[in-house]
This record gives sequence, C-alpha cells and structure tokens, in this order.
Amino acid sequence: MAYQALYRVWRPQNFIDVVGQEHVTKTLQNALLQEKISHAYLFSGPRGTGKTSAAKILAKAVNCEHAPVSEPCNECAACQGITNGTISDVLEFDAASNSRVEEMRDVLDKVKFAPTAVKYKVYIIDEVHMLSISAFNALLKTLEEPPKHVIFILATTEPHKIPLTIISRCQRFDFRRITAGAIVNRMKLIVEETGVLCDERALQLIARAADGGMRDALSLLDQAISFSGERVTEEDALTVTGSVSQGFLSKIAIAFQEKDVASGLEALDELLFHGKDPARFIEDLILFYRDMLLHKTAPNLEESLERVMLDDDFRHMAESIATDQIYQLIELLNKTQQEMRWTNNPRIFLEVAIVKLCQIEHQHAEKLPSAQDSQLIARIEQLENELEQLKAHGVTVTQEAASLPQKPAHRPTRKGFQPAVGKINEILKNATKNDLNQIKGKWGDMRARIMKSHAALLNEAEPVAASSTAFILKFKHEIHCQMAMDKNSFLNEVSSVLYELTGKKLIILGVPEDQWLTIRENFLSNQHIDDEENSESIQEEPHISEAKNLFGAEFVEIID
Repeated sequence: MAYQALYRVWRPQNFIDVVGQEHVTKTLQNALLQEKISHAYLFSGPRGTGKTSAAKILAKAVNCEHAPVSEPCNECAACQGITNGTISDVLEFDAASNSRVEEMRDVLDKVKFAPTAVKYKVYIIDEVHMLSISAFNALLKTLEEPPKHVIFILATTEPHKIPLTIISRCQRFDFRRITAGAIVNRMKLIVEETGVLCDERALQLIARAADGGMRDALSLLDQAISFSGERVTEEDALTVTGSVSQGFLSKIAIAFQEKDVASGLEALDELLFHGKDPARFIEDLILFYRDMLLHKTAPNLEESLERVMLDDDFRHMAESIATDQIYQLIELLNKTQQEMRWTNNPRIFLEVAIVKLCQIEHQHAEKLPSAQDSQLIARIEQLENELEQLKAHGVTVTQEAASLPQKPAHRPTRKGFQPAVGKINEILKNATKNDLNQIKGKWGDMRARIMKSHAALLNEAEPVAASSTAFILKFKHEIHCQMAMDKNSFLNEVSSVLYELTGKKLIILGVPEDQWLTIRENFLSNQHIDDEENSESIQEEPHISEAKNLFGAEFVEIID
C-alpha cells in the first residue's frame, strides 16, 4: 500500500519526539551517556503513549555506531537496519499472539548466541502481561542472569498482571497519559509539515477525544482529514469524534436553568437523531459544568479549561448560576453516567436525568426561601429587645456566666448488674435441698426443650438455691446474667418448661457469681446459722455431703 497512516509515518525516531514522557526519556538518555544500561526494562502505561517507540529508540541508541550517544543518529547502518527491521539481533516479540511457553523457549534458546550485526541483542516483548505462567517461569531465570550482550525491554498496559518476580528484576518506567496541550502541539507540527489546513479548535476536540493517547489522536486526525474537504473544521472533528458542540451544550444548559423540560427532551432527540454517542454526550456535559465551576471559582486559570471556549454566552451563563447548583448538576450527571454503563438502553437514563436537571433549581430554591431569612432576623431582633428589657429591670447576666456551658444535674449512676438482694434473701430463708435437687434433676431436660439461643445463656449458669416458689440462678459472667434477666422471652420460656417438668410455677432470680458469694455470706452471718439443715441446702451440694459422710466434716474444706 502506498499510503501509510499518520501514526506510522510520524512514529518517533528520537527521544525528543516522544511527547509527554520527559521523565522517562531524560533518564534513559543519561544512562546511555554514562554507559549504565540495565539488562532489563519494563515500560508500562496506557495505550498509545510511546512505550514500543521508546523501546526501539533505546535499541538503536545502544547499538548506534557513534555510541555512547543520547540520541540515535538514524544514519548509520545499525540505526537504519533496526528502523527497517532488517537486523535480526533486535527482535520484537508479540506476547499477545505468542503466549505459550513453547514460543518463549524458542526465543530464549537463541539468547546465549552472540549478536551478529550489532553490539547488543535487544528483545522487545510487547503486551508481556499476556504470557502464560509457564512462559513467565521460562523467562524468569534468563531475565535474572542474562548474557552481557542481551537487553530485555518489556512493554505492557497492565503491569498488575505481571508476576512480582519479573518486575523486581527490571527497571520500571511508567508512561503517563499525554496532556491535551502536548497532543495539540504535536498535531500542529504534523499538519504544518503535511500541508493540511486544520482549525485549532478541531485539533483541541481531537486531542480531548484521544484521552491521553497520541496514537489515538493521530488516528482521529487521519480520519478527520479523510472526512473533510479542503479544511478540517470544528464540525468535522465533532462528527468524527462523536462529541457535542458547545452551542448544543449551552442550549441544554439554558433548558436546565429555565426549567424547560420540553426543550431539554427535544434537544436530546436531536442529539440522538444525528447519531451522537450518549456516553460521549454526558461526558461532554460533565466537562462543560466542570469548566463553568473552574471559571467561577478561579477565573485566572483559563488554560485549565478542557471543554469550553470563553465566549460571551458562556460567561453570562456562568454568572447566572450559583456554585452549589453546579455541584448538584455535576453530582446528578455523574450518577447517571455510572448507571448508563450497565444498561442496554441509555436513552431512558438520559431522559430521566434531563427531567431531574430541569427541576433541580426549583427544588433548591424552595429549600432556602427569602421569607425564612427575614423571619430569622426578626426573631433575633425580638430576643435582643427582651434581653434589654430584662437588663432594665435589674437582671444582669455576666459574660463569664453566659459563656459557661450548663452542666446537667448530677445523677448517681449504678454500674453493672444489680441483683434483687431482698428477694434473694427471702428465697434463702425458705430454701430447701429437696426443692433445689428437684430443679437440678430436670435442668438438663429443660435446656434440651428451650430455644438454642436461650440455652446458650445457660452454658455457664446453674441453680444454687430454691424454694417452692422461686429459685436463684447463678451466672459465671455478669454480662450473661444481665442479658438473661433483661430478656422476658427467656424468663417466660424457662419458667414454662420447668412448670411442665416439675409442676411448679417458679420465679427466676439471677445473680453473678462474684456477687452471689457476698450475698450468701451476708445472709448466713445475719441468720447465725440457726437451722443447720437449711444452711446445708444453701451451701452444700450432694457431692459435698457425700464427702463429709466418707471422711468426716472436720476433714473437708469447701473452696468455692
């Protein structure tokens, strides 16, 4: 084919031609001059930012006959051979189509052989993240200890998919998205060299649509040149990129301000009729209001505006809208943009968004009516008058007293669970061993019948004293006691099941273990232990009584 695309014709042949990546090119040029070339490099970044081009320029620079140089001469046999692809020592390997370990081994088997035409063998592996795990493993050892005459340059758009063992063996350079201004300057140079007439506004639209990629920008420029006649105009660029003109965006914005839903929907119909992309439209609208916000808050930063041209219509519109309304508009548009990504019918979301945007100012106006401000001012004046009247009657309020915060009245608070000591003592007075043993005998059956969540509260609880009408339930942990006694459903279920098993309607009183010991000791000291049998029912378990019978009470010590 006689014709070549612009991005192929104008592919950078020197580091100075690599636009927007000065942090990379400067480092590589210094390394070339100081002859501190690494054995492996990793170039990562978005598409069309110059990764593969920089790799080929580096391959020419290290093999240039005039080395060490910061730029390849592009005139010697080595530079021209690498540019034309006729020197086999510089190999471009596409990992996307050769991802298997077999292809990688075929390449690595030739690494050990010395170069035949130039000083260094250079392996440029593009889209290296597409290699399989086995291929990465095959590359790993060679990448770690390659021969002195070999340089690996790995290029990728997705570095997070590359094993860390590979990344750690490379010098990594991150290529950034190219700014719109740098893309415009590069395209100006190209159209001047090719003799194509092109409006600067058209170049700006193309640069913004390229989203930081120089190759995308040159492809769009090539398409716009083919679409246009004698001159590439703004309308040509809008048609090629699918963007929306500023006049159309202003028309939509006026419909929002005037709350004219019909005009807004008609404008949307016109947009879709001309084949505009809904996603591109809502992105343009967000940038339109973004530029309006920047113009209102920082009018001196005109170079930061990405979407609009500062004409009289735009300035008048920016002056007539409040900043907080712009915040609301951008927030709603951004939400709609997120929702449109997951639908097959974005038109519905656009129509709903336009209706909301046409009503958002009216809703905002109702939130802060001017009458409310006047009422607030009148109330303040009334309070000031009342204060003056109090002062006239001899009531004085010092500044110190007025500024002190009012402290709430002190209320004694009780921490932790507080058992009903009086009721517990009444149970202890009437407690018997038979009543306690009857409950203990049915305790396992009762736990099996109640809900699992209620039974869980009884894991570390046991009855320690009982009368014919109530019993005391001791808990090891205070928090479990608090939870059980505060839950009516727990108390009712336990009492109901025990009634079915024992025939007695029993009241349950809970007490934590540490408080139970104190309550029992106080009760015993107050009762003087008049009734030995009653005392045994309180403090003795069946195994304790059995131990006393076997060894004698004087030899048994009870440790609770």
